[in-house]
Amino acid sequence: MDNLTHSLVGLTAAKAGLERLSPGATMLCVIAANSPDVDVAILLRGDRWTYLQHHRGITHSIVGVFALALLLPLIFYGVDRLWAWYRQRPPQTRLRGLMSASLIVTASHPILDWTNNYGIRPFLPWNGEWTYLDLVYIVDPYMWLILGGAVFLLSAKTTGGKIIWGLVAAALTALMIVSSRAGALPNRTLFVVFWLVAIGVLILMFRRGAADRWGRKIATGAFNIVVFYWVGLSAAQLLAHSRGVDYAEAIARGNGELIRRATVMPTLANPFGWDLVFETTGATYRLHLSLLDSNAQPKVVRYEKPSGLLAAAMAKVSQERSARVFLGFARYPVAQLADPQCTTQTLVQMSDLRYTEPGSSRGTFTLNLPVDCRKNDQVGER
Repeated sequence: MDNLTHSLVGLTAAKAGLERLSPGATMLCVIAANSPDVDVAILLRGDRWTYLQHHRGITHSIVGVFALALLLPLIFYGVDRLWAWYRQRPPQTRLRGLMSASLIVTASHPILDWTNNYGIRPFLPWNGEWTYLDLVYIVDPYMWLILGGAVFLLSAKTTGGKIIWGLVAAALTALMIVSSRAGALPNRTLFVVFWLVAIGVLILMFRRGAADRWGRKIATGAFNIVVFYWVGLSAAQLLAHSRGVDYAEAIARGNGELIRRATVMPTLANPFGWDLVFETTGATYRLHLSLLDSNAQPKVVRYEKPSGLLAAAMAKVSQERSARVFLGFARYPVAQLADPQCTTQTLVQMSDLRYTEPGSSRGTFTLNLPVDCRKNDQVGER
């Protein structure tokens, strides 16, 4: 998940009661909720392939998360004791309280990351296998509303706090309405209306003194709503998978192929829209499923398994470091030649079909590598 969601989980957990465990627990909760993403520091000494290889690696594993959960409160407690010694006053933080808060909140990070289709590798360093829940899109504005709304109601008590939350709401609203990402929203007008109404309801609840009336029950209620939302997504996912398998079987049968595996994946802000990616004995496919329109004929994207010139080219470029890293990460790798009729040199264009198609330029989810195709080259042989 994005770091805004992780931060809101940390703040909501603090408001649900963890902030009472020790002075400084609120700040600790926010840092702990994001701490496994410390692996981004690898970019300081590596390139995007180093990042792809190590992101959601050891710091997202059971061992790494547990180590971070123990280390953070020790750092907080140690700094507080040094500061207390310098100021000649008693320490304020309580190690047991900080430790409890850190263990709970740090564990939330890999759980959230596990829910989307990027996945985690929980058993590193012994087992590098990826695992995915494919339930929640990597950026979920509904979770922003649920968790952010709870923290807003419980923390916007001063003029400064109100200004900060007003700016946050304005920035997120602009992101949802006018940014380039907004174009990917389904039923954009309906979503914008829903978003603005939800913001209005939160403001009304704040003015009516919801925090004074319900207190930290608002935070625990927000977590309950998130769980209920996930249960709803699970039901939608099961339905999408059932319909998707029917589509996949019909498509595979029409092409004389057998299905090897199939996955339904969430889409941005649309619980009723799912992407189906599946692999057969002859190709890899992707299509979009709408649960609200069972009669719709989805557009099917198909990439055949590498053979002939493409297979020879793949064999050559797969020895390069970037290709090894990419293919080790990609869940549904597909490839094509930029110019299959070339006489000198062309590009092998690879992508992970769960995210994009070959030939596009969307960062680490695609890879273009040059390959010679002269007649005296292995790739040029027929």
